[in-house]
Amino acid sequence: MAQATFSVRMDEVLKKQFDELCREFGMNASTAINVFARAVVRQRKIPFEISSPESDVTREGAMQAFTALRAQAKNNGVADMSLDDINNEINLTRMEIEA
Repeated sequence: MAQATFSVRMDEVLKKQFDELCREFGMNASTAINVFARAVVRQRKIPFEISSPESDVTREGAMQAFTALRAQAKNNGVADMSLDDINNEINLTRMEIEA
């Protein structure tokens, strides 16, 4: 099989963190990207989550994520959904996935 080069530009700090996590997963960055690409093509979606046993979740990071989600909900016109509305959406999505 012919090989091709795939070049990606990313923040230097992000690349260092990515390389470090890949090593923890027992692979290099090139292998991780190939695993990802094959799975995306095969399943036609982002198919999996890879995580490290250690997480650097902070209160500040969580609040930033929450604020971003709140802004996104407002932009998408769903900021006023009730808990029942949200649960109905979740159940509909689960039924679509199972079908």
